[in-house]
Amino acid sequence: MTRYFEYGDKEIAYLKSRDAKLAAAIDAVGHVNREMMEEGDLFAAIVRNIVGQQISSTAQATVWARLVAMLGEVNPATVSAVSPSQLQTCGMTFKKAEYIANLADLVESGSFDLDAVKQMSDAEAIKVLSTLKGIGEWTAEMLLLFCLGRPDILSFGDLAIHRGMRMVYHHRKVTREMFEKYRRRYSPYGSVASLYLWAVSHMDVPGYDRDYAPKHNGRKKGMRSH
Repeated sequence: MTRYFEYGDKEIAYLKSRDAKLAAAIDAVGHVNREMMEEGDLFAAIVRNIVGQQISSTAQATVWARLVAMLGEVNPATVSAVSPSQLQTCGMTFKKAEYIANLADLVESGSFDLDAVKQMSDAEAIKVLSTLKGIGEWTAEMLLLFCLGRPDILSFGDLAIHRGMRMVYHHRKVTREMFEKYRRRYSPYGSVASLYLWAVSHMDVPGYDRDYAPKHNGRKKGMRSH
């Protein structure tokens, strides 16, 4: 059964009361149905994120399907039962296969406690998840939001969030200081604000079709898509 990030009138009313410009964007977007990861299974969600790094969502789905076909269920025991070379045959790089195998070994040995991570504060969980090979701060934040359903995640490292902020507030650039101001304003519902900023960043919402960042010649930096 498909799981969506849960929010409702309480969160929307709070964000609208705190920020008139975000309120207008919320009205323009409407309710966001954002699919969640792996039914709350943190191990499987970490593996899927490693698989999906630097490849398209279609390629990620293909590799994931092959992995599920090989293992039956993606958990520490089934991953530990095969070699990185076998994992690689699903279509991932050997480095990714090593990262996944290392994760399974850490969990199986008790060196990394996934259940403990679920009980940590956001900051603690991000710090601990970021110690895993192949997992950076942005990925850790996305795991908290889209696997564990944490309510107050707003990622400074997410380019689409920056773009959404530029479009909503007409900024040429979002500095760390400005970002923290918005984070405080949205808290404790930063995750819901994130959903709307991502929606606006797609540039298909009526009234939100301009990114106010200065124009640059040459290739543009890639943007994470949500």
